[in-house]
Amino acid sequence: MMDWTDRQCRLFHRALSGRAQLYTEMVTTGAVRFGPRERLLGFYDEEHPVAVQLGGSEPGELAEAARIVEGVGYDEINLNVGCPSDRVQDGRFGACLMAEPDRVADCVAAMKAAVAIPVTVKCRIGIDDQDPEEALDRLADAVVAAGVDALVVHARKAWLKGLSPKENREVPPLDYSRVFRLKRRFPDLPVSINGGVATLDEALALLEPRDGAALDGVMLGRAAYQNPELLLGVDRAVFGVAPPHETAREAAESLFPAIEAHLARGGRLSNFTRHMLGLFPGRPGARAYRRLLSEEAPKAGATVDVLRRALDLVDDHALANEAA
Repeated sequence: MMDWTDRQCRLFHRALSGRAQLYTEMVTTGAVRFGPRERLLGFYDEEHPVAVQLGGSEPGELAEAARIVEGVGYDEINLNVGCPSDRVQDGRFGACLMAEPDRVADCVAAMKAAVAIPVTVKCRIGIDDQDPEEALDRLADAVVAAGVDALVVHARKAWLKGLSPKENREVPPLDYSRVFRLKRRFPDLPVSINGGVATLDEALALLEPRDGAALDGVMLGRAAYQNPELLLGVDRAVFGVAPPHETAREAAESLFPAIEAHLARGGRLSNFTRHMLGLFPGRPGARAYRRLLSEEAPKAGATVDVLRRALDLVDDHALANEAA
């Protein structure tokens, strides 16, 4: 979710679900240690619980970055062992680390020794010609021995040669059963699943016991970004509590004070509204809403009134019927 789940996006998503765990974009250890920390790691207090996703492969550097992240106030550190992009491979982190489970374990152990907050790993079921049964078990065995607090498994292989990052999200077949078999091996380890989940109903189905195992969570990426309204149903369906706001419109309006404060600091309206273009799919006025935000919000000097006008273009009656 590089360039997507920044702090403005996460604050918007928190307005839709008060309980879902939020994750940052992946940040490299070098950026954490030497880059502009406020820009890279700053977050709103309302985002909790929020995890930072780190990219790296050197235990000492990850330990230093972990201490910095904990000091900033994050609730969890997630080590990315799943991203297949060329840039990540060149830096020797991401999915290519599936071939080095002992190194991943050393990284986890170093971070666990450095911080008190949970350290988790996000991975694939394998890469390239690896056997997913052996590859995932080897990685899991290594990081569990190192004290990992949870695993998030994207239930596809990553092909580091021959497929683009986009193709790696779509072409390799999904194998949800492989993740359930992993959970059966480690019943006491929190295991969440990721990959190909497009709706809340699909996510809930994956939380149902299967093959003698029950997963602990479902990670939503592009589905939640492209259709953020699905997050409105998470709190009731998964946690049994009411969401922070009953409609997407109310959630958007709740951001007005944060947006105005952001503008006063020199930010742009589009820093928020670019994450809100997926609202109201199929509703009367949705196309005009998207067009107005796309054309007006990026302009210098655009104020929160642009968002107000865009929301007013959406049929409130249709929203009320949807909420009912």
